[in-house]
Amino acid sequence: MAVIKATNKDINLLARLLRAEAVGEGKLGMLHVGAVTVNRVRVNCSDFAGLRTLPEVIYQPTAYEAVQHGMFYQRARGSEKRLARRVVQGERRWPAKYSLWYFRPPGDCPPTWYDQPLVGRYKLHCFYEPTGAECEEVYSTF
Repeated sequence: MAVIKATNKDINLLARLLRAEAVGEGKLGMLHVGAVTVNRVRVNCSDFAGLRTLPEVIYQPTAYEAVQHGMFYQRARGSEKRLARRVVQGERRWPAKYSLWYFRPPGDCPPTWYDQPLVGRYKLHCFYEPTGAECEEVYSTF
């Protein structure tokens, strides 16, 4: 059972985002990007209050750098669609399990990002999750 509502069009959109944001990080890196994106849809806190769909989250201004680049607008491949379906079904792994933010710094991960603590790094991306006081919802199970 899906943890968020997603049409086939939404799956294609998420699949394109996964590839454009993290193709160099492999399948697990793309799953991490997907988990963060799904987490943003699931919560109603912080920068993501009022965003309830994948398109709203993905096209949120300045949320994803990839939407400004050509790779994002290429057709989704089957492998990325399968990954997108997995995260919509609730697959989440550390360090993205409860994360709402990630980014790729030119060097070491800063200890905080948007005032949220670093929880870990996967290859080139650093992941940050909110505190329970900031966004308790992200820690709920589905």
